[in-house]
Amino acid sequence: MHVRDAMSSVVLTIGPAHTLRQAARLMSARRVGSAIVLDPDTSGLGILTERDILNSLGAGQDPDHETAHAHTTADAVFAAPGWTLEEAARTMSQGGFRHLIVLEAGDPVGVVSVRDIIRCWAPVPQPALA
Repeated sequence: MHVRDAMSSVVLTIGPAHTLRQAARLMSARRVGSAIVLDPDTSGLGILTERDILNSLGAGQDPDHETAHAHTTADAVFAAPGWTLEEAARTMSQGGFRHLIVLEAGDPVGVVSVRDIIRCWAPVPQPALA
């Protein structure tokens, strides 16, 4: 199986000026664990994850004043849709993170998470129809 088979094509993109509360609301509404942060000033892509928000809250920071920019992983690692799930899992394991932005022709087309890979490797059996 490949990343394209597991990735979520629901890509939430936010700007660097979004507050952490705004990002959390959007992530919750879309039921995703990360947001791609597009910074038009740097032409770069970064990723903000639920863990980044949790770390900020745990440090006592105000989610209404903290911005995505201050908590974005700017040196994000990217995957291609044609990567195998093993390549993606190995990359996440070695890097100590749980999400990869999937790029095709330089554009974000999805996000693959550890949870996505697990769903492919250990699918939940569907009940038999009577």
